[in-house]
This record gives sequence, structure tokens and C-alpha cells, in this order.
Amino acid sequence: MTEKKIVLTGDRPTGPLHLGHYIGSLKNRLELQETATQFVMIADVQALTDNYEQPEKVRSHVLDVALDYLSIGIDPLKSTIFIQSLIPELAELTIYYLNLVTWNRLKHNPTVKQEIVQKGYGESVPAGFMVYPVSQAADITAFKANLVPVGEDQLPMIEQTNEIVRSFNRIYKKEVLVEAKALIPKVGRLCGTDGKAKMSKSLNNCIYLSDSPDAVAKKVKGMYTDPGHLRVEDPGKVEGNPVFDYLTAFDSDGEGLEAMKAHYARGGLGDSIVKKRLLDVLQAFLDPVRKKREELAKDPKAVMKILLEGSEKAALRAAQTLKEVREAMHLNYS
Repeated sequence: MTEKKIVLTGDRPTGPLHLGHYIGSLKNRLELQETATQFVMIADVQALTDNYEQPEKVRSHVLDVALDYLSIGIDPLKSTIFIQSLIPELAELTIYYLNLVTWNRLKHNPTVKQEIVQKGYGESVPAGFMVYPVSQAADITAFKANLVPVGEDQLPMIEQTNEIVRSFNRIYKKEVLVEAKALIPKVGRLCGTDGKAKMSKSLNNCIYLSDSPDAVAKKVKGMYTDPGHLRVEDPGKVEGNPVFDYLTAFDSDGEGLEAMKAHYARGGLGDSIVKKRLLDVLQAFLDPVRKKREELAKDPKAVMKILLEGSEKAALRAAQTLKEVREAMHLNYS
């Protein structure tokens, strides 16, 4: 018998979504909503762990993220889209799970360690940020998700979640929580337009799903390529060349793309021609997304209604898990 797939996935509302998000998770979500029970979370609580002084920023981008979800094709009739802060059960589960994790274990979570360095916290890391892997475990286990689409950098978070699951079930002698498997995208992380390893809002190297045609054209024109490809006749490097990385991810003409790569590698093909192909491919991909987003944005109340209804549905599922958790912990007083 095939195991039923229950998926938990989501994004922090700290800005609009970009092509890296699409390759890293949105593409998987579109496929999974056809075959699985999928919960898509707008993680506003998690966003506050490093934006607590800018709550208005988080609030304003909740709608942005929802518009991106809907315009890319996430269907609220197939996927439950909800707002994290509207599910109080998640906070209660986090409190219980904190007792199952040592501070030392949290300090040595590779993802947390890396992000602390990136954000320059030093010894001033907020406690809420430090324990967000536990909050993430609550998000996953509340829906008994057994599949979580993530990038490779998030694998330690899934490992942390499964450690909590095993500890809870062992300590309270009841198989209440479910372990989750990570689903890594087939195409690896999409680098930034500047050639840096990660597409990031803070690095200003993103192409957003909501970018205008002119904005996309400007960003593609300015993209980093092969610095050694100074003349058209010079052989160029395909590997590590962001323009070809993007084409590999989005160009459906595999045969034509391979021919272009071979031409570029042997010399005689200018960067401007390669960028023109990428621009055409991206505009064809983004044009229907932009049009749908513009239409949805005309009625923000309707979009919010989708989120509120999804949150009500998600709360019912989370409440059932919390009930089972409280019973296992002998906290069922009624």
C-alpha cells in the first residue's frame, strides 16, 4: 500500500518571491498538490525572529507572498494556504518540544550556525531566532507531514524535527508524531544574477516573479557571465555561468540549449545572444504569472479570504494533533 503523502511547505513573508523560490520549492508544490494533501504556510512568526523590529514589513508581505502563490498556480482548492500566526496550536507545541532539545544541540545546528554568522549576530542572537528550528518542528508535526520540500541547506532542520519526533514518542510511550522526509529539488539552488551562490533579497541579486518586463530585461542584461569570455571568438565556460544555469532551469528546448552550450564552449558565440535567449525564455514564463497576479491584486480582500479560510482548515488539523500530544503528556484535564 502506497503511503499517503502529507506535505508541509512555506515561505517567510519578508518580500516577494523570486525565481530561486520557484526552482527551490514552488515547482515541487505545483506537482505535489495534484498527488498529496498539501499545507502551504506563510511563516510570519518565523519571519519575526529576525524582523521583530519591523512587524509592519512582515505584515505587508503576507499578501505579496499569497499573490505569488496564487499567480504561480498554487490552487486553494487543492492546497491549504494558511498564516502561521493564526494557528495558536503551533506555539503551544513549540513550548512542549523545547523541553526535548538541549541548548547545546540548537547551537550546533549547522543551518542556525550559518545564519547567525550571515546576520552578524555574534553573541546577541535573539532567543526566538535560536529556537526557530523547534518552531519549525511544530509546524511540520502539527500536520503530521511526512514530506517537506526544502533546499539542501535546510536538511539539518528536518533532522532536528525527526529527533524531536523520536524523543517525544519514546518519552511519552506513544506513536503520536510522524517523522518527515526531505524532498530536495531536482535542479539545485539557483544562484544570484551576480554569480553569487544564493539568490537573496538582501544581496539585491534576484529576479522576482512580480518583476515588470523592463525590470527583468535590465537584470538579465546586467547578469554575470564568464569573466574570461572577453571576445566573441573566445571559448567560454558554461559551468558556473549563471546565464546557462538559468537556461538549464527554465528552457524547455533541451536540444537547442545543448547546441548553444557547445557553441559557447568552443567560441564564436557572444554573451548578448545567450542573454537574449534567456530573456525570451524568462519573459515567456513570467508573462502569464504577471497577468494573473495583476488581476488577483485588484481584490486583496478576496485573497485574504482565501488565507483566512485556509487558516481555519489548518487550525482544525493542528488542534487534533495538539489534543493527541496533550493526552500523551497527561495534560488532558477535561
